Amino acid sequence: MDTRRLRILIAKPGLDGHDRGAKVVARMLRDAGMEVIYTGLRQTPEMIAEAALQEDVDAIGVSILSGAHLTLIPRILTLLKEQGQHDVPVLVGGIIPEEDISALKQAGVAAVFGPGTSSEEIIPAFQNAVKRP
Repeated sequence: MDTRRLRILIAKPGLDGHDRGAKVVARMLRDAGMEVIYTGLRQTPEMIAEAALQEDVDAIGVSILSGAHLTLIPRILTLLKEQGQHDVPVLVGGIIPEEDISALKQAGVAAVFGPGTSSEEIIPAFQNAVKRP
């Protein structure tokens, strides 16, 4: 069984300049024993996919508040597949309208979290999304 710590990339795509939620989740995952890489604000899907490849992450957490989730998230998923990272799960948090959640999941998103989601839900979602040998 693989006992190394999970490596999680936390990313903020698009023009949204608010990263408090991303930082809270990053701290939450660190406190749960995961290694977290935070890319900072205003990342392009290309930058996120490249960072995931370079950092050899187990999962990606994307925080998005801008309303561009149906454009940016599928692009990230496509880029990951093109780079051979189809097994890296993407979990999304932010302001996501209820009617868009199923579209994101159909595109391949492992989980979607809204504002106020507890650590008791987020931490196991990351742990369970990662397929380990």
